[in-house]
Amino acid sequence: MSESSAQALVQSAIADALKRVIAAGEINAQLPKAIKLDRPKNREHGDYATSIALALAKSSDLAPRAVAELIVKSLIDNDLLSKAGISKVEIAGPGFINITLNNASQTAVVIEILSKAKKFGHGNWLSDKKVNLEFVSANPTGPLHLGHTRWAAVGDALGRVLSAAGAEVSREFYINDRGNQMDLFGASIRAVALGQERPTDGYHGEYIIDLANEIVKSNPEFLKLSEADGVNAFRDTGYKLQLKQQQGVLDNFGTHFDTWFSEKSLYENDFFTHSLEKLKSQGHVYETDGAVWLRTSDFGDDKDRVMIKSDGSFAYFASDSAYYVSKRERGFNLCIYMLGADHHGYVGRIKAIAACAGDDPKLNIEILIGQMVKIMEGGEELKLSKRAGTIITLEELVEKVGVDAARYTLIRYPTDTPMVMDVDLLRKNTNENPVYYVQYAHARICAVLRNAKDLGISYGVNQFKPELLVHERERELIGLLAEFPRVVQGAAQIREPHRVARYAEELAGVYHRFYNDCRVLPLGDEKSSELNSARATLSLATAQVISNALDLLGVSAPEKM
Repeated sequence: MSESSAQALVQSAIADALKRVIAAGEINAQLPKAIKLDRPKNREHGDYATSIALALAKSSDLAPRAVAELIVKSLIDNDLLSKAGISKVEIAGPGFINITLNNASQTAVVIEILSKAKKFGHGNWLSDKKVNLEFVSANPTGPLHLGHTRWAAVGDALGRVLSAAGAEVSREFYINDRGNQMDLFGASIRAVALGQERPTDGYHGEYIIDLANEIVKSNPEFLKLSEADGVNAFRDTGYKLQLKQQQGVLDNFGTHFDTWFSEKSLYENDFFTHSLEKLKSQGHVYETDGAVWLRTSDFGDDKDRVMIKSDGSFAYFASDSAYYVSKRERGFNLCIYMLGADHHGYVGRIKAIAACAGDDPKLNIEILIGQMVKIMEGGEELKLSKRAGTIITLEELVEKVGVDAARYTLIRYPTDTPMVMDVDLLRKNTNENPVYYVQYAHARICAVLRNAKDLGISYGVNQFKPELLVHERERELIGLLAEFPRVVQGAAQIREPHRVARYAEELAGVYHRFYNDCRVLPLGDEKSSELNSARATLSLATAQVISNALDLLGVSAPEKM
């Protein structure tokens, strides 16, 4: 019996007991659609707890405890406890019902973990969602900086969590390859190639020198072009090289995109005209003073937005509106935008675009805002990049602390709060370093299992005798392992992958306590026993869950450290 089956049996037993109580006229209430079960933080309070009695008290005109007593009596009188694998049921506080499973039901999750392996924790909670997840938007005019870095980690983890929850997810990088900044980029590279001063408002990082040298080496004829043609040539070639560099850095960071979407493409093949006609058909486009506007103020925006200026040029908002239409026409029923802290003002206008397109902003669009990251090293904040001439780049961060430490640290904090990343801490191999703490737990278990094998101790589903696991620490560990699917479900539904990281840390701590209090391997000349085998099997299940959690974060689970 799997953990999910054990939970379902408990829910079914409570629903059956409540149904009988209602049918007997003992309480005046409707049978709820679902019986919500929680895992008590204190293991002494059982394996599950439900507040159903408190929820029904008002409608039944009874005290919550009285409702709980009727439900518990029905469970006992109708012999529903043994059928659900319940060994004990108690009423606590104002009317909570605490439920303790018998040992076979409690340990069923170990078998489920080992049977499902990498798929344990996955579900179909969001199977109705086809998600466009846009989580890095950058100009192809320089290296990815720290602002992009947080989303490169969090967005990738969110994509993994959403996929694990059953959603169909397409990860998208939005290339800001249109506008004056592209011409300034080309002019900056050309100036360096010709030994001239770069434009004052151009790009001044050292990477421009590298680009200029690489382009001239392959295309020496660019030096002879007119200024206008030369800017275009250096711009277009530099664009390709810089985008390739961004792609390489992200690939090394473990972040992969299904689509690299060019802003310029929105104006090719008359797509913008098509998107404008779609918005017109909804009745929210108007013209005044020679400009074309979208009436976003009808849907909560602080003012209407111009799409085509009076001089015929496109406003940046034109791209925003066409881009949203593109996403919906590509079949996505949920568009998630992950934007930086400086884009907070975009929330209202992008939601208004969805409404103007005839969609429900509450259903079809979500906008997540990520706050700033501060990097500390040697007690001082790092602000400038030698290569980019601006703030620290993703590539430089990885060089300082490694991919795993960078990803894990960026993901483990809620994105709506600013965070501080301490480079010195992340270089330490101590329990103070969260990623080391979790990875060490996995490596420790792998070492234990190698030693078990050397000692001839068999472990796994076929050797598992769950009735032997009765220690408090064993039950605590099993109970937390059972929580993993619900952690994944919650992280996906409320878009908070940091919950997976915090769970992994809690699980590592509980395993270390189990290991200290419950001897997994025999000591000295002791002969191995079936209890050693059962505990090794529990350790194997724990390693699997830690590995699954780290995989959702895009972080490795080393077998040796």
